[in-house]
Amino acid sequence: MQPSQADPSSKIDQALKDVRALVFPVDGVLNGSRITVDSNGGELCSISVRDAVAMKEALKQGIRIAVVSERNAEGYRPLLEALGIHDLYLNGENPLFSYDAFRLRHNLSNEECAYIGDDIGDIAVLSKVGLPATAIDGANYLRNRVGYISGFEGGNGCIRELVEMILLRQGKWPYLESMDAGE
Repeated sequence: MQPSQADPSSKIDQALKDVRALVFPVDGVLNGSRITVDSNGGELCSISVRDAVAMKEALKQGIRIAVVSERNAEGYRPLLEALGIHDLYLNGENPLFSYDAFRLRHNLSNEECAYIGDDIGDIAVLSKVGLPATAIDGANYLRNRVGYISGFEGGNGCIRELVEMILLRQGKWPYLESMDAGE
């Protein structure tokens, strides 16, 4: 998606309306920019609670979620499955291959998919989806390749922010106070 020179917000607004699926990688987006290992070389897996709550709400509201990884990130499977995410491509496949497999499995068009990336491995997917996004700490050269730059870092709320934006625009974020509540 190339933001419109005349009104980039209108293109983002339409893209948010069209989203039926959100895809993102483990490294850089789900877990932030670090991989932590124990003294035996095993990976310690953690995710933001706020991102987790948003992922559960997205699923509840009918947004599909897929998580991809260019390396073996199977340690994240129990955490993600506990949230209800079952489209997991964690065995080190190319993100574009994983994205296409997910999209075809669920009969989704590119325009119905959002992707949050943060580095060079994400460029191919970002160039295909209807709503390409990056975390604020994503690589600088992604900034002119995306339609939205999150105000949050990977592993620290960028997933939450995009989920809220999608669900708010679609009228599916149930946690807003009614403007009529005081009347």
